[in-house]
Amino acid sequence: MWEWLVELDQQIFRYINGSYFNRFDAFWLFVTRLETWLPLYITFFILLIVKLPKRLNYIASLTVIVATLTAIGLTDLVKNAVARLRPNNEPILLDSINILQRPENFSFWSGHTAVSMTVSLLMYLILSKYKKSKMWLLFFIWPFLFAASRIFVGVHYPLDVFVGALVGLFLGTVFYKLLMTLFNRLQHAT
Repeated sequence: MWEWLVELDQQIFRYINGSYFNRFDAFWLFVTRLETWLPLYITFFILLIVKLPKRLNYIASLTVIVATLTAIGLTDLVKNAVARLRPNNEPILLDSINILQRPENFSFWSGHTAVSMTVSLLMYLILSKYKKSKMWLLFFIWPFLFAASRIFVGVHYPLDVFVGALVGLFLGTVFYKLLMTLFNRLQHAT
């Protein structure tokens, strides 16, 4: 069963990695860089400071940082435990895929996807509680593009990205619930 799933994942990867959208190598390289998203990170913290009550905005900012570090740490633990080779390091794929980056660490799951989904969901939930706006849904463009870029640059399989997104959704939800519990306790303490 596992071999079948791995083979299917590789076939889907080959299809996506070799698709029409892979003609935009410069775009995908730009999207996949962490530095590209620095203005978004800054915007997130500005929004927390501006949109939340003063006592809560610092706690919310700290929660986003802790959630990010948790996603990174958990990703590293699982990657080293599973030890799945990235597509760019898989000998049977090297001649048939487009490779734009060559990281040497392991593949499963995508840390870029997990972190971006964690932060996007957390920001969406926090800001939606204090300021209703459909505009917050735009935050999810980031993890979608980030996840897609990881396949197009040749460093993650679709399953890596899918599981990374699920992990991000889980962590974003957990940290939001923890934050709301903390907010409630703080409000009752005063």
